[in-house]
Amino acid sequence: MLIRSMRWAYVVTVWIILAAVVVQVFLAGLGLFVSANLFAVHAMFGTLLGLVMLLGLGLAFAARLPRGMIGLTALLPGLVILQIVFIEVGRTSLHPVQALHVVNALAIFWVTIIVAQRARRFIPAHDTAPSATRAETLAASSDRAERPFLAALRSSPRRGG
Repeated sequence: MLIRSMRWAYVVTVWIILAAVVVQVFLAGLGLFVSANLFAVHAMFGTLLGLVMLLGLGLAFAARLPRGMIGLTALLPGLVILQIVFIEVGRTSLHPVQALHVVNALAIFWVTIIVAQRARRFIPAHDTAPSATRAETLAASSDRAERPFLAALRSSPRRGG
């Protein structure tokens, strides 16, 4: 039951992260087109977004997701760290590396979409009492009538042997 709850929390958090990435791009646009003072809001929101991504990574471990999913989730805070590096490289003067900040934002958006789409696979099918998997049901049953496929395999003549 706990893993089920962690998986729900993970999926919800990942979709919140996706929405927050869109808001972050909007805040950057406000800083660019409305007032440069709004870049401070963009920076603060980016820090908050990075923390939520770390929370998502913790939830991925708690939900016992596959390694590949944990790896993709871990990529998000790593990309946020790169965002900071790209800006800090030219803090005192303009530097071409700072332009990678925008490209990296696209990468963050892209990876977040992939993570959010794949996260849906881990939503439990029913939100009712947990049920045994098909394998658990077959393993637990001792009556061959409950296992018609296996019974048919055992009774069928072998070929080519």
